[in-house]
Amino acid sequence: MNIIVCIKQVPGIAEVKIDPADNTLVREDIPNIINPFDMYAIEEGLRLRESFGGKVTVISMGPPSALSAIKEALSMGADEAILLEDHAFAGSDSWATSYTLSLAIKTMGDFDIILCGRQAIDGDSGQVGPGLARHLDITQLTYIFKIKHIDPAGKVIIVERLLEEGHEIVEAALPALLTVVKDINKPRSPTIANI
Repeated sequence: MNIIVCIKQVPGIAEVKIDPADNTLVREDIPNIINPFDMYAIEEGLRLRESFGGKVTVISMGPPSALSAIKEALSMGADEAILLEDHAFAGSDSWATSYTLSLAIKTMGDFDIILCGRQAIDGDSGQVGPGLARHLDITQLTYIFKIKHIDPAGKVIIVERLLEEGHEIVEAALPALLTVVKDINKPRSPTIANI
């Protein structure tokens, strides 16, 4: 299986400052981390690779400092990583981010699954994953807390979604984009060998 995991580097503190001039986050002197929901997406990608073979490619759009997030994903076990970096991307909204990621993914060749965290803790919109699925014209499955079955040859996936009032089991065609919630797994720590 060819698995793509989208990650974002976010401020690693609860209180952030907003620049009044352009209404963007002030990121200077703030430690950055991989968005916590994206850690679950990375872990799920690694688990799928362990079950079905293939590769896990991590992709992110951000400033050069996002390279540390890319390196952390590789140290967890991702096979490849791509950082999309350009001054023109600064301050991108969720539409521009999903569009840019979609253009990069289109150049990567065939894939089976794209995994994203359900939302980023800095923007909290949860729109990049669904927007990416729309730009790529593939099925989107949101709020996934369990992958029940995958048939790579038959191009079918069955997942369980977390809803406000319960669960929903959905069957869909691959390729598909999944946004995952924290209940799906427990992310592994980077290994010394991978670091």
